[in-house]
Amino acid sequence: MVALSDLASALESYRGRDRLIRTLGYCCQLVGGVLVEQCPARSEVGTRLLALSSQLSHCRMVLRLFDDAAMFVYTKQYGLGAEEEDVFVRCVSILSNLADQLYYPCEHVAWAADAKILHVDSARWWTLSTTLWGLSLLLGVARSLWMVLKLRHSLPVLRPPHRLTRGKRRTVETQICSEVLTLLSNLADLANAVHWLPPGVLWAGRFPQWLVGLLGTLSSLLSVYQAVQAGGQANATP
Repeated sequence: MVALSDLASALESYRGRDRLIRTLGYCCQLVGGVLVEQCPARSEVGTRLLALSSQLSHCRMVLRLFDDAAMFVYTKQYGLGAEEEDVFVRCVSILSNLADQLYYPCEHVAWAADAKILHVDSARWWTLSTTLWGLSLLLGVARSLWMVLKLRHSLPVLRPPHRLTRGKRRTVETQICSEVLTLLSNLADLANAVHWLPPGVLWAGRFPQWLVGLLGTLSSLLSVYQAVQAGGQANATP
């Protein structure tokens, strides 16, 4: 009952629903892709799971039609990152925010073109939106790598074994773990982003369905885990 209550609470928020839909969608793509390619006797089930995965992805895309305002507020609040002490992190964050801000309207135009609402070439807008998403992920990878190196460099300074230092060291190690998980999640999504670019770009179009599902599932589960960890730490704070 506690787990059911937690799930219901998570589903009350937009981010909670999005994480669940994303995880279910990629899991269906993973299982469906495996069944279609490896189990001919279950190919019909696999095809249905792939269709369900496509519908869940479309659901998330429609919900993202309303994300522009929230993204704009976040970008405006961050601004030029005046409160950020690290210059590299500040620059990367500003560029990432800009890429994310531009991503949403590009995806909206691509969606509207596919829905015959706008008479434009949807393929170009899908390519542009995917490129912006990939750029944002690449910047996120650079930021996480920088933070991991920076935090690891600070650990020797906290070496003396008195109680206060042990607490600080534990905090830094937790931050490193969080950055590593974010790094892995972004790398998995970045691999898929490249796959969805036009053919001829690195490994674009070469992933089988099950591999796309596997990478997406990995990224989604890491995101869910981090959200649960963050919620647990927030509840533990007096």
